[in-house]
Amino acid sequence: MIVSLKPREEWTTAHSKEELVEKMRGALEKLPAVAASFSQPIALRVDELVSGVKSAIGIKIFGDDLDTLKQKADEVARALSRVRGAADVNIEKVSGLAYLEVDIDRDKIARYGVNVADINEIIEMAVGGKEASRAFEGQKSFGITVRYPESYRNDLEPIRNILVDTPGGAHLPLGQLARVYLKEGPAQISRESAQRRIVIECNVTDRDIGSFVKEAQQRVDAAVKLPPGYLLTWGGQFENQQRAMRRFAIVMPLTLVTIFILLFSSFNSLKQALLVITGVPSSIIGGILALILGHFNMSVSASVGFIALFGVAVLNGVVMVSYFNELRRRGQPIEHAVIQGAALRLRPVLITALVTALGLVPMLFATGPGNEIQKPLAAVVIGGLLSSTLLTLFVLPVLYRWSERETESELVQ
Repeated sequence: MIVSLKPREEWTTAHSKEELVEKMRGALEKLPAVAASFSQPIALRVDELVSGVKSAIGIKIFGDDLDTLKQKADEVARALSRVRGAADVNIEKVSGLAYLEVDIDRDKIARYGVNVADINEIIEMAVGGKEASRAFEGQKSFGITVRYPESYRNDLEPIRNILVDTPGGAHLPLGQLARVYLKEGPAQISRESAQRRIVIECNVTDRDIGSFVKEAQQRVDAAVKLPPGYLLTWGGQFENQQRAMRRFAIVMPLTLVTIFILLFSSFNSLKQALLVITGVPSSIIGGILALILGHFNMSVSASVGFIALFGVAVLNGVVMVSYFNELRRRGQPIEHAVIQGAALRLRPVLITALVTALGLVPMLFATGPGNEIQKPLAAVVIGGLLSSTLLTLFVLPVLYRWSERETESELVQ
């Protein structure tokens, strides 16, 4: 079911999408035999394409016996439910369908001279239907199928009362020759990679997917022991996140190395290149604090924000150090160069930081579609700029004075 929401300003019982989902989930939990899972149209399609399930996380158990699969799926679902942040834990429905079972008593039918094939043909005609004749209309022909009306097919008594002809001329009800009863069986048999499988679906709320999956895997491994020949796999959104994080684990160091090489080629000094790049750790601290204070999770968009943040943080450091060097080349002593340079570069550094930060403020307070991606990125950049700008204005001049003291002493000698 797709539910279109009213504009947020018209909401009366909730102030955020998360709160609205929680209230809808609580309302649906009161309905018997209803399993609810909340998503969004595009996210639903992406989840289904990535892992074949319609939730953020899908746990697949592969094996041969359906009863064993159902038992192990129940154990996994119980373990998942105890993990903080788990929501909409559902098990794929593979059982619960009623089957009509007819167990023929071979001793009795042998006593009356009735064949198994005869009884099977009667049951097939009564329940499933069988073509008895054909009707012709001009060039067209149609099969005439005979079977019991639906009201009789859905009741056991009319089926038990079907008369079976014997070679001796007697007419015996089917209930005397066979046991007719209903039995619960599989509603569907799902297969993947030529194996039977069952899926446990789960969404995550108020927590990042990475840490949730890590804890959930530990709990499931401790609580569920699979028989030989059975396999459990994890899939869903966290697969994309893990792939992205693995790429970022390569991209981020390469970014820092590239920045350092450019700084070294610009200043022709290893010491000053290291001095400028100190803005990166301070920006990381500010970005992480912004994520914590804003209750955001570490996501792919937040990682992109860190990469964008590194460039702005280093740029402000380059502005300060370059001007310090320029004043010293004019013959000013290091003390005077640091004090005057810090005062004169205050405005450019603040403008550089404010332009970037103010440009991201609308993203930080966005409430429209896609805000869950925009907000972490904006929070990282704004928080990181605040901390790195303070370092650039107050700590960087002190570090420059301390690191260039030996150089000044050598020049004086």
